[in-house]
Amino acid sequence: MTSPQKVVILGAAGRDFHDFNVLYRDNPAYRVVAFTATQIPDIAGRAYPAVLAGSLYPDGIPIVDEAELTELVTRESVDVAAFAYSDVTHERVMHLASQCIAAGADFVLHSAAHTMVRSTKPVIAICAVRTGVGKSQTSRYVVDILKSMGKKVVSVRHPMPYGDLAKQAVQRFASYQDLDRHECTIEEREEYEPHIDQGFVIYAGVDYEAILREAEKEADVILWDGGNNDLPFYRPDLHIVLADPLRPGHEATYHPGEANVRMADVVVINKCDSARPEDIAAVEASVAALNPKARIVLADSPVTVDDIAAVAGKRVVVIEDGPTLTHGSMSFGAGVVCSRAAGVAQIVAPTPPAVGSIAATYAKYPNARGILPAMGYGDAQTRDLEATIEAMDVDAVVSGTPIDLTRVLSVSKPMTRARYSLAERQPGQLETAVRSALKA
Repeated sequence: MTSPQKVVILGAAGRDFHDFNVLYRDNPAYRVVAFTATQIPDIAGRAYPAVLAGSLYPDGIPIVDEAELTELVTRESVDVAAFAYSDVTHERVMHLASQCIAAGADFVLHSAAHTMVRSTKPVIAICAVRTGVGKSQTSRYVVDILKSMGKKVVSVRHPMPYGDLAKQAVQRFASYQDLDRHECTIEEREEYEPHIDQGFVIYAGVDYEAILREAEKEADVILWDGGNNDLPFYRPDLHIVLADPLRPGHEATYHPGEANVRMADVVVINKCDSARPEDIAAVEASVAALNPKARIVLADSPVTVDDIAAVAGKRVVVIEDGPTLTHGSMSFGAGVVCSRAAGVAQIVAPTPPAVGSIAATYAKYPNARGILPAMGYGDAQTRDLEATIEAMDVDAVVSGTPIDLTRVLSVSKPMTRARYSLAERQPGQLETAVRSALKA
């Protein structure tokens, strides 16, 4: 009998688990010896639990730091290294490939076709070329279209497994109480709360086929709310992809962002109101070259602030969505745009007051130093965020995250929200695409 091929899956606690569940679980032709981990804190050193890993892995599967990759491949005589995370440069992917090849393993990238699960209901997928391009407001925009059509929408979000993986296998969120019950981090709340605020159910977790089957029970349409510019986990009837003219060229130089563009039915070039015309044109030309069949939609991302009087003429600290500033490589977001429009006197940099994990974030992502990233992956980071705000000499806080941070942060300084939405430059294009896909 042929021995099973030894596999290591390179991941970030998201697609890696999904690819395992779809391709490797209960498959005797392979033996997954480990997952590697990067990007997400406190994942390395844990295990993918036996209850999710299947009959071939009674002890679960270890999760090790990606820094140990070469040693792992050599020690375990790994045959195949499977890359399974997102928002990385093509160059970074190939450096990892070279590392694995040199250590003796084949290097593979699994296609969307082999990892997407089929639904019994229509699926609309909203993905992106980079983190922080405006996917969240586009999801809300499409949900409103579907709502106007009388469709019951259930959203499914890309995984964010920061807690107990076994408990998180299938999670359903319909209220703020559900967020509290599942002990959601700030990062999770940023993605779930807007759907709840719209009156819709959203699912997430670890086992995405099991999640899909539950979501199908209460949905007319499934909305795949893709995170971290990943490929869809579900086969879409309409694939909408966001591109960013503030990062021109990234649509063709990041993985799997480029693959998303090539697969897309519709590419929305967002933030046109904040971008240079020449950058918009460059992205439009790049998208047309990569995918001539895709419909290109130009859109603005208008921002508003809840209380202009609270910030106009004031010294403020701006909090932005964490991933946008970290692996998304942006130096500002909606909070900065809104603050400038509101006429703040000064946006105060959170350095040197930054403490703990916030200071560590600036050391790793120096592009974020002028703004405060909402690094709320756990209680410790949340407390570091609070302490940093309290240590700052500012009049007010502007929050550019998609949630009400006052629900999870206790600070003495007044806080107001910056909100952002999507506005098509030629209204009706997305609705036409949605109706066509649903034949409605």
